[in-house]
Amino acid sequence: MSQSARIKIAKRIAQELSDGEIVNLGVGIPTLIPDYLGDKKVYLQSENGLLGMGPTPEPQQVNMDLISASKKPITMEIGASLFDSSDSFVMIRGGHIDVAVLGILQVDEFGEIANWSVPGKDVLGVGGAMDLVAGAKKIILASTHQAKDGSPKLVKKLTYPTSGGKKANMLVTEHAVFTFSNKGVELVEILSDISLEELQKITGANFTISQELIRI
Repeated sequence: MSQSARIKIAKRIAQELSDGEIVNLGVGIPTLIPDYLGDKKVYLQSENGLLGMGPTPEPQQVNMDLISASKKPITMEIGASLFDSSDSFVMIRGGHIDVAVLGILQVDEFGEIANWSVPGKDVLGVGGAMDLVAGAKKIILASTHQAKDGSPKLVKKLTYPTSGGKKANMLVTEHAVFTFSNKGVELVEILSDISLEELQKITGANFTISQELIRI
């Protein structure tokens, strides 16, 4: 995926975040979000022990002693707090994260997430994926619409190991925005010049179309 498409996804998710929310950002596309929050007063939490993460530093200001859980250089906002990993997971497991923005391997038509293991491949560790899925009040997924091999990431049924029983609220890809409920997945916004027919062809689950569908 091009960097411009990744930025498009990050910008769209930034629109969903509200002043005062505590937001955890997963690896990959979510790490771009701090650069597109504008004047919003969102408290970004990094699971390696930081509340108050700021935008990406300029190259001459990079300090690799100050990194996110994704091992990317970061800045700290005024008033930011540093703490150890155990306290960070107390925040996550205790239900103190308003929004988790996560990458995925797959998501099913009801919002169940697989984002930590590919069968047959070595697993370095689940990290905070399961904790965030279980503990965050709201889950937004940031992902390419298809995997590198062209397979869809939005599927009817997971074929990868689940990250937990709690369901995602929203998925944002380079092509579209979907929301999830116990009735299934609904297309609410189209973000590219793709047609509905083309979108369905590259999506592994059937979706309903919102009566208030937005085309950008």
